[in-house]
Amino acid sequence: MAESSRRLRPEPRYGTRPTMKDVAARAGVGLKTVSRVVNGEPGVTPDTERRVQEAIEALGFRRNDSARVLRKGRTASIGLVIEDLADPFYGPLNRAVEEVARAHGALLINGSSAEDPEREQELVLALCARRVDGLIVVPAGHDHRYLEPEIKAGVATVFVDRPAGRIEADAVLSDSFGGSRAGTAHLVAHGHRRIGFIGDQSTIHTAAERLRGYRAAMADAGLVIEPGWISLGTTDPDRVRESVATMLDAPNPVTAIFAGNNRVTVTAVRVLAGRSRSVALVGFDDIELADLLDPGVTVVAQDAATLGRTAAERLFQRLDGAADAPSRVVLPTRLITRGSGELAPAY
Repeated sequence: MAESSRRLRPEPRYGTRPTMKDVAARAGVGLKTVSRVVNGEPGVTPDTERRVQEAIEALGFRRNDSARVLRKGRTASIGLVIEDLADPFYGPLNRAVEEVARAHGALLINGSSAEDPEREQELVLALCARRVDGLIVVPAGHDHRYLEPEIKAGVATVFVDRPAGRIEADAVLSDSFGGSRAGTAHLVAHGHRRIGFIGDQSTIHTAAERLRGYRAAMADAGLVIEPGWISLGTTDPDRVRESVATMLDAPNPVTAIFAGNNRVTVTAVRVLAGRSRSVALVGFDDIELADLLDPGVTVVAQDAATLGRTAAERLFQRLDGAADAPSRVVLPTRLITRGSGELAPAY
């Protein structure tokens, strides 16, 4: 009996889904009847509805919602392009965008640009080709004029964490300049005069703003930044490790380090743990288990979830018809003191 049942069961056709035409043929009814049953419309007898439902279950048919919403001019989906889905900073941001999208009955489709402008453009245009209603983009590039035709065609677009390049568009940012200035000033207030800055690539907006904040705090304190106290580049652990060692082993070594993002901070913590002399550390972005280390890591924290939520809410305001000029929202950061940033100069 089981063998006979297997022979009667149709072989799966991967990538080929059953259609309403298949349901109609199996149930022995017309397409309009199947449509009425699928969409819960009246005018179908109970016996006919039962036959259609049995055919739907047997075939595994699912309603094509994308076709239905396309007739209304909306696909009920939005795209999110971020730097790296594996980066802990983007997890809460992604989740917040997803929750707002879900509250609006929309599906979220996301991808990572890997800090590559060409990959960013490829992803964004691929999402547009799939008719997403709107986009939220963490930009990797500095020229977003390629998006102008899509925006003119009605694709709502909001940039988050970094502003768009060479176009006017909504942006939701953290106060990278103010946060870095406050974090560096915190080290100055604890007696440090030789403070190193290790950041991301200078072409990245947030990295440039954090460097600007560091410079401003040093200038505020009347401190001259010596050659070798600033290191910009990739967040590759080997590069960061070498930068930390160079600053600490110099003839006039730094007594404190400001780390420009969470990945730099993690590497700096590992390097400093192997040093006999204590070095103060403040990092931009919080890191997991920062409060459990000894000393705990002092950070300038930004609220990634609020960034994502604010950007998504702005996107849906646009989709609901908001036609005001593009806006820039800058969210405050918060200094969290845990010990590493409060260490006095050891030499």
